[in-house]
Amino acid sequence: MLLPKFDFHEPTTVAEACQIIAEYREKAGILAGGTDLLVAMKKKQISPQHLVSIGRIDELRKLDSSSGMLKIGACFTVADTAASEVIGKKWGALRAGARALGSPQIRNLATIGGNLVSASSAADLPGSLISYGARVVLTSTSKTRVVPLDQFFLGSRRTEIGYDEILTEIQIDEPPPYSGAGYISLGIRASQDIKIVNVASFITLDSSGKTIRNARIVLGCVGPTHLRAASAEKLLIGEGPSEAVFAKAAEAAIRDSAPRGARYSRASAGYKRAMVGELTRRTLGIAWKEALE
Repeated sequence: MLLPKFDFHEPTTVAEACQIIAEYREKAGILAGGTDLLVAMKKKQISPQHLVSIGRIDELRKLDSSSGMLKIGACFTVADTAASEVIGKKWGALRAGARALGSPQIRNLATIGGNLVSASSAADLPGSLISYGARVVLTSTSKTRVVPLDQFFLGSRRTEIGYDEILTEIQIDEPPPYSGAGYISLGIRASQDIKIVNVASFITLDSSGKTIRNARIVLGCVGPTHLRAASAEKLLIGEGPSEAVFAKAAEAAIRDSAPRGARYSRASAGYKRAMVGELTRRTLGIAWKEALE
């Protein structure tokens, strides 16, 4: 399949990129890694008249953890995320999500910002990022705004980002002491981005390690966007971490999920619910182990 015709732009700064998309607005498409955009263009699902490549803008490829906050440029690749020792040391669930995404060829091209902007509930990176309380920075010619990631997704393939904005950075605070997170993605076969369910869990314990102070559980592939398992989170807070408590949270997460049946996805709704429970239990176990280290 051939790409439709378009004018190609390759700005060297964020300001220049913002000026271009402000001029062409809905006629412009933003190209980072292109693993989603180019496929959609070949399928004639979208036909931007102007393609704005941002992959060579240096400030969008940075990784900075010097201020007690992790700042990741939107064009930092998934492969680099998967390989990063800095990310793995304190944000291990994010690295696990990156390692689960697609094949090595896809990871080498795909970017963290592109994975978020695609707004797929099956995507591997949003779950762990939401569990860590991540935020995204949206930049235009007139302003810069910061949006919590759990408020960024409006629906399937729909986000908070405006026609004149570029997602430029992801921000994640350093987890508090006695915190841990886990991520597991279940797919049909290895090394392919065909996902059935994914779950990310984050917990923070008190200094004694005997009580859960905070919890976030994020479910993917079981709704139009990634879902917070609110009742499961509420159940955990104030409880002592244990396999029995995690099993109860897993049952609550099943009730929090809203999977569609096999007609719309790669597995039956019943199977998805069962896997939500199993993966919630397992990721909470991973998070607990990490919080005690």
